[in-house]
Amino acid sequence: MTTRTRLHWTNFSFVVFAHLAAAFAIVYLCVFTFSFWTIGFGVLWGTLCGLSITGGYHRLFSHGAYEASWPLRLFYLLFGAASVQNSALSWAADHRVHHAHTDREPDPYSVQHGFWWAHIGWVLCKPKNIGDRKRKSLVRDLEADPLIRFQHRFYVPLALLFGAGAPAAIGTAWGDPLGAMLVAGFLRLVVQWHATFSVNSFAHLVGSKPYEKSSSARDSLLVALMTMGEGYHNFHHRFQADYRNGVRWYHFDPTKWWVWSASRLGLARKLRRVPKDRIRAALAATKLESQNAPRRPDHAPL
Repeated sequence: MTTRTRLHWTNFSFVVFAHLAAAFAIVYLCVFTFSFWTIGFGVLWGTLCGLSITGGYHRLFSHGAYEASWPLRLFYLLFGAASVQNSALSWAADHRVHHAHTDREPDPYSVQHGFWWAHIGWVLCKPKNIGDRKRKSLVRDLEADPLIRFQHRFYVPLALLFGAGAPAAIGTAWGDPLGAMLVAGFLRLVVQWHATFSVNSFAHLVGSKPYEKSSSARDSLLVALMTMGEGYHNFHHRFQADYRNGVRWYHFDPTKWWVWSASRLGLARKLRRVPKDRIRAALAATKLESQNAPRRPDHAPL
């Protein structure tokens, strides 16, 4: 029995519509109006929305890995709404349940129910077995923030405004409002969705487990490349309060660099980092566990 069973028709209808609009955006670029301005704007809008999920919804709101000034929080909330992944309050509630019950029944996007469930199936179905009262109790700290309460209350109009209206309005600057809305609105949205969803699916199925063997979470460079650093998921599940996912200097983690840069500008503070000795201890313990694990005989009977 999964945590979600009945189809959520509103989510299902919008997901289908968004994918059709994204497909038409490609046709529009190839057949009607090709514009480097539109493509460049789509990449920029996608980067801003992506950082709002990775640096805002995830590392700041869900895990409190650092503190942010109100202009930075407002930026995250506006472009997070454009990402159409629910309000920050609801997103953080689901994510905190995921971490508290990883791979167990309350986990809303447990990979134990299969790749497609973890990737997108859970979005298309209505909640079951996760009461609103329990979910709200997990985010009481966030409800104290008036900006988060504002975004939660006006999430739908904010999503429409920053997800479609603002891109179309900005696109008038180079004479392509429809293209800007299609590319920066819907094509960007669908690409961003699947990038975010890949953390729940691919990063729980493919990759290495250098820090924690018991969790399904894995480190995946491919997912890190798609999600601005979120792919170092085994490290994140072991040390979820660290503002970094890619802990090594050479790890591809633009979100880490973004948060660090924000701190240099006075927009972020109290960046939380796990001490190096704890990281080394986790690596050593995992290596020892792997060495002591029972091995299958080379010529096991069929």
